Amino acid sequence: MHPIRTAYLTAARSAAALLADPAVAARWDAPSALAEFRVGGLAGHLAFQVLAVPAVLAEPVPPGEPIGLLDHYARGTWIGAAVDDEVNVGIRSSGERVAADGPDALRAAVDPTVDRLAAALPAEPAGRVVHLARGPWSLALDDYLTTRLMELAVHSDDLAVSVGVPTPELPAEVLDPVFALLTRLAVRRHGQPAVLRALSRAERAPASVTAF
Repeated sequence: MHPIRTAYLTAARSAAALLADPAVAARWDAPSALAEFRVGGLAGHLAFQVLAVPAVLAEPVPPGEPIGLLDHYARGTWIGAAVDDEVNVGIRSSGERVAADGPDALRAAVDPTVDRLAAALPAEPAGRVVHLARGPWSLALDDYLTTRLMELAVHSDDLAVSVGVPTPELPAEVLDPVFALLTRLAVRRHGQPAVLRALSRAERAPASVTAF
């Protein structure tokens, strides 16, 4: 199995364990660390990175070549959008819908989905392409899973901070592709010198080199 699929499944299991932490249910209706996001909605958004994958695997793939990973982000309307822009309101609303039945129901949906994906992903061929109907465009499956892996890592930190528990530790083979993706996106947004200085020179580091 491609290493990114193994990394994705590791991150998905970690996210499922975080969603099962009693602190998440205890603060379900409280504000999260993200503006305008309740803890419950953020938990739903995190869970969506698992729950959405089976439907993507089942989506018919139209003719044509998949786009590249960075092109996927270049087309993303949410990057740089204000918190009250339509795209971000839609993301928050989607998270709330996923979490609408409460923490127990969300956990009951996520855990078996992780198990199904653990069986399904190794069986997918190396060149598998998936179609993102909301794009609409197609990606290599492993590029798509890289995008979900990044979301799982970043939003696990968001959720952990929101409920006052330690951010889950993930192994290097899980975080290395996340850091690689975020670095490439940060370079595209801020330029090579800014990212180089941020990582190596405190006296010349810019105020921010965030990827988004």
